[in-house]
Amino acid sequence: MELQKVDGDFSVCKLENMDGVDFSRELLFFAKTPDEFSLVCEVDYVPFGAVEVESGWKALKVSGILDFGMIGVIAKISNILADAGISIFVVSTYNTDYFLLKEESFNEGVEELINKGYAVV
Repeated sequence: MELQKVDGDFSVCKLENMDGVDFSRELLFFAKTPDEFSLVCEVDYVPFGAVEVESGWKALKVSGILDFGMIGVIAKISNILADAGISIFVVSTYNTDYFLLKEESFNEGVEELINKGYAVV
């Protein structure tokens, strides 16, 4: 399986509302639950008034379109990174999965994945 490095630095944010979210950005993940609004966006586009912000994330994207019948994609990658002591934040779309790793452990995470047979481009 191939993973792609995603350009940019990202923040994970907790918001009170959607005011100030720049939905024109190319890469943006938004979730709404009864308890919170969550946003993953580029560091430079954190909305004013965000309640909490955790910056310093880098991203990997699983290449290609994943079929819903594929089993264990997130689990396998997560286990490799967990065994290396690397924390992740995972976001899924209809087509694929994104793994966010803290900047300070990103290169180590990439190296671990390559050592386990993943291609990282």
